Amino acid sequence: MSTRTRTLTVAQATVEFLANQWTVDVVDGERVEVRTIPGMHGIFGHGNLAGVGQALKQSQVKASGLMPYHQGRNEQALVHQAVGYARHTRRRQTYGVTASIGPGSTNMATGAALATTNRLPALLLASDEFATRAPDPVLQQLELPHSYDVTCADIFRPISRYFDRVQRPEQLFSALLSGMRVLMDPAETGAVTIALPQDVQAERLEVPEAFLAPRRWRIRRPGPEAEDIAAAVEALRDAKQPLIIAGGGVHYAFAAERLREFAEATGIPVAYTQSGVGSMEWDHELCLGAIGSTGSTASNAYARDADVILGIGTRYEDFTTASKTAFQNPDVRFVNVNIAGMDAYKAGASVQIVADAGKTLPELQDGLSAAGFRLPTGAAELVRRERARWNAAVDESFSVRHQPLPAQTEIIGAVNAAMDDRDVVVCAAGSLPGDLHKLWRVRDPYGYHVEYAFSCMGYEIAGGLGLKRAALHEALATAGSPDGGRDVVVMVGDGSYLMMHTELVTAVAEGTKLIVVLLQNHGFASIGSLSESVGSERFGTKYRYAQQGSPADGEGEALPVDLAANAASLGVSVLRVEPGADAVDRLRAAVAEAKARPEGSGPVLIHIHSDLYLDSPDSESWWDVPVADVAELDSTISARTTYAEFKSRQRHLLGEEGKSS
Repeated sequence: MSTRTRTLTVAQATVEFLANQWTVDVVDGERVEVRTIPGMHGIFGHGNLAGVGQALKQSQVKASGLMPYHQGRNEQALVHQAVGYARHTRRRQTYGVTASIGPGSTNMATGAALATTNRLPALLLASDEFATRAPDPVLQQLELPHSYDVTCADIFRPISRYFDRVQRPEQLFSALLSGMRVLMDPAETGAVTIALPQDVQAERLEVPEAFLAPRRWRIRRPGPEAEDIAAAVEALRDAKQPLIIAGGGVHYAFAAERLREFAEATGIPVAYTQSGVGSMEWDHELCLGAIGSTGSTASNAYARDADVILGIGTRYEDFTTASKTAFQNPDVRFVNVNIAGMDAYKAGASVQIVADAGKTLPELQDGLSAAGFRLPTGAAELVRRERARWNAAVDESFSVRHQPLPAQTEIIGAVNAAMDDRDVVVCAAGSLPGDLHKLWRVRDPYGYHVEYAFSCMGYEIAGGLGLKRAALHEALATAGSPDGGRDVVVMVGDGSYLMMHTELVTAVAEGTKLIVVLLQNHGFASIGSLSESVGSERFGTKYRYAQQGSPADGEGEALPVDLAANAASLGVSVLRVEPGADAVDRLRAAVAEAKARPEGSGPVLIHIHSDLYLDSPDSESWWDVPVADVAELDSTISARTTYAEFKSRQRHLLGEEGKSS
């Protein structure tokens, strides 16, 4: 091993190290090798300007292409871009994000929590106070009288999968190596935060050349143990109404094809979580669609009496389990396949297979084939019947035409119809994710990108931009040209748009063709409906003038907000769909027009008004949101009665009712 060194600053060493990290992944015998950190996002201030900022500038001058840099407008949005990129690349790649001290770095905290909650890699280089404390207290420094070593960067400790602070230059080596290990571990990944004091960033360091040499991180995909496969086969072979719940782990294991083959070989139907949408084509005869609180009636009706649940790559979030009311069979058992042990043991699982889904499904299929398993006739007929009932309900919700404003379901249907199979829809918060989960018809495993682990308002445009960047790189790698790649269509309500739309300016600056469909209904549709269901009468959920002398319920006139004009003022090309009988048809034409524009032409925003009150088809499911136990409002008293009825169906899913394996 070479003992030669180079003299660099800590920041320069960081940038060069990151530029030489490579991800190696082998799936079904195919080896893929890509840059782990293909670029960096950043906003500069006095915390990182002379450190990471100088290092990035120097790399552009001395080694163009070493570390591409993208300017951003909001630090939280920079992390969202990294997460969007990471999800589309199936966790093989992510971006680094640099921010200044104080508010610059703490702005990244929401993005860090989102990345960790979603099990997606994001590398955050949070700037920190002077390690020497020479100019103490520095501008934007946090001063706690009881603990002077606590800084703003410590906020990242509980929301990062790995946190480190480089107090001395030589600590950089272990910090970066440990951080990369966590980023590329599918069972551990999430936000990796490395706090860099602003003085340390600029300090010199003798860096061994071996540290800067190309380094490869192989994604580990462990196979299942034979004993676990045998236990899973035993649990499934006598099942009368088994159900597969496919989560995001199916996608990250590149196992969609394996899942389809398994379902067809066994006849077991598939329902999917928000992250699992696209794991099976919507019109496949064994696809029951979305499950849980935002699911289809088909999945929820079948799940109600299911006796064995085969969970593949799901973390059993409360929407998936309908707050633990979805499974009412008293003898229901859970067989979980997950790369993360924490998730494999959830729901009181009888069998826990801690392994890669792509390697597990073929072995499980062979075991069930040897046991002669096939879905019983009664369950198969239930699948056919419930699929037909749900598909008819969706068809009706897409075809009806409400006046004077269209329902959100009509808008979703029009956008879905205008997009190609390989295009990607993006969303995150409000009523849209629930409706998209129920209604969106997907054939491509990459066609659905809804951030719902954190459901962060404002993720949509920023995350969509990161995804689009990944799609462009994908097209360049496979076809040598960005043309003919995937269009990315962001669907966002006015509530989320107002939370964070600033990365539209980034898209304008870079000429990125990002299509945004903005639904304006002058309020929070999702929370308004939820407020009504818990007896709070949509309090504080409408965008209205407050009437003098009355509570701020927002029952006055609608605010004179023109978000289309706002987008146009940022340099975005805007297509307005004005209210009218043919608004939905004009929306579909507008999406087609936006798609026809060439890559590099910049972002397009399509603005349409929608009705605040019209709901999507009922999931025949529930979500646990507590209702006041003592109230004087009749609406709340009534809601409490309904809540108590659903609450009585809730189960702990501890496995105590199941048979021991």
